[in-house]
Amino acid sequence: MSTTIPDVTHYTYRVSWSPEDQEFVATCLELPSLSWLAPTQDESLQGLRDLVDEVVTDLHRNGEPIPDPLSSRAYSGKFNLRVGERLHRQLAFKAAEEHLSLNQYVIRKLGDAS
Repeated sequence: MSTTIPDVTHYTYRVSWSPEDQEFVATCLELPSLSWLAPTQDESLQGLRDLVDEVVTDLHRNGEPIPDPLSSRAYSGKFNLRVGERLHRQLAFKAAEEHLSLNQYVIRKLGDAS
């Protein structure tokens, strides 16, 4: 989280069709509580960008933390994952069958899923 104002155009935006609203809905991954509905994709995205700019300005004005854009965050390449004993055993067996370390096997499976 930042105390300076980030460039809100660097945030991660998504626009998708909302069947229940019969409009396009824009969302921002860094500020998941915000969304904007509009009849076109462009209007939806522009409405949300304007809203995000207002919210970030208010957060800064009030001295509150501002989320950094996902694209500018540093990632170590490490995270811990807890799985049950049964799944751990199954994964270890599958890795051994493929002559891979458990880490290599899991990385391959995660890569295949993305």
